[in-house]
Amino acid sequence: MGYVLLAGAIAAEVAATSAMKYSEGFSRLWPTVVTLVGYLVSFVLLSRTLKTVEIGTAYAIWSGAGTAAIAIIGLVAFGEGMTAAKLAGMALIVGGVVVLNLGGAH
Repeated sequence: MGYVLLAGAIAAEVAATSAMKYSEGFSRLWPTVVTLVGYLVSFVLLSRTLKTVEIGTAYAIWSGAGTAAIAIIGLVAFGEGMTAAKLAGMALIVGGVVVLNLGGAH
């Protein structure tokens, strides 16, 4: 169940970050509301995840998956460029998350 909650936390964080782009510096009401609610939901779900998933693993997955998802959304939805450096960075993030998960619990 912890990983289901973590997936929800990631989805909420990605939605909030995407909405932040549309908020134009928090000057537009509804994207600002979506941003605030999305981050609130994300942190609540992340905190519940920590009841069953180690904090280092949960945070690495949450931040890494969120970062990779936002980079892809930036590319597809916002027309941001993809460079070799960005691709390498995303690969390193995913690789780091995999290594943390392979490390397992003590």
